[in-house]
Amino acid sequence: MLKINVTGGEISKEELDAYVARAMDTYPGRCLSGIDIALDGDYVDLSYHFENVPFDRIRRITGYLVGTLDRFNDAKRAEVMDRVYHG
Repeated sequence: MLKINVTGGEISKEELDAYVARAMDTYPGRCLSGIDIALDGDYVDLSYHFENVPFDRIRRITGYLVGTLDRFNDAKRAEVMDRVYHG
């Protein structure tokens, strides 16, 4: 649900829709969760809020960029187990 907070005055539904459309055009692929709109005379300050994007950790293991060891064969898994960790 999109949460819109307007301070400093009132704006029309058409203007609100234009700000939402601008956010969608400016940040494609992001999920908009809210907009803070601060009105100050002729000036408008927009603050967009987006939902968190989950990500997977990627590591460099034995020369490969991987997230997990699921796709490694037995030989590559053995290389991982034989690694020397410096800490």
